[in-house]
Amino acid sequence: MSITTDRPITFSPDIADIATRMPRRHTVVTCDGMDGVMAVATALQTCGRALREFSVDVRDGIAYSSVTATLSMTPAECEAFGERMLDMPCVVAVDPY
Repeated sequence: MSITTDRPITFSPDIADIATRMPRRHTVVTCDGMDGVMAVATALQTCGRALREFSVDVRDGIAYSSVTATLSMTPAECEAFGERMLDMPCVVAVDPY
């Protein structure tokens, strides 16, 4: 392994955020079937973070569906994510792992 010093190194304004950012998995429980799942998927798409994992469980005749997603977030962003998801009318619960 070699270290190169010929390129300038730039950091974000808040280096502490980079240090605490890690993949965090959440399960979002929704109602409204596919419409609820699609609303959550759209919200995840517009949140500005890359999804590391995304899976959906929708079953015929079952009242609730779930979306499992892994995003890279800080602890503060993790709390805000849960609150933002719970503000959606189709979201019943948000469970972080």
